[in-house]
Amino acid sequence: MLIWLENFFDRISDYIGYLCSFLMLAMMVNIFYDVFMRYVFKTGSIAFQELEWHIFSIIILLGTSYALKEDAHVRVDILYTKFSEKNKALVNIVGAFLFITPIALLIALGSVGFVMEAYNTNEISGDPGGLTHRWLLKALIPLSFWLLIFIATGFVIKNINIYRRETGRLPKVKEQ
Repeated sequence: MLIWLENFFDRISDYIGYLCSFLMLAMMVNIFYDVFMRYVFKTGSIAFQELEWHIFSIIILLGTSYALKEDAHVRVDILYTKFSEKNKALVNIVGAFLFITPIALLIALGSVGFVMEAYNTNEISGDPGGLTHRWLLKALIPLSFWLLIFIATGFVIKNINIYRRETGRLPKVKEQ
């Protein structure tokens, strides 16, 4: 059952990674268009310039969950690299409960008022020709941290499976 759950969380995280990859391409096309128009035709669009950082924000907010799944997050590796797989799994489990979950909960719950204020005031860009509905982008803040908690659950399950394999309670997986 835990193997199935691990695969389920990994699949969802992979979809997030695909979405971030697509958004990265969209952002590059947007930047290319913006630079091309500015230097070739001496014109530009405030909305396209703002769209750059809006897309970048989405990539960062959603990408944290994918980075956790891929073990590409920031960690102090001085001691960690010398640990056995079993001890690494234990550190990951404890770290998820002590650091990821509380901080993510704090931000997810604490940012709701920020989003509601933007929604209630119908916040838009301060620049003429800028983007409207800024609350949509701000709504991704609590959503992305709830998603991080969700993916951290899969991260914990994956590390429980690693711990169980290393202690002989689960058969070892053959390397491909």
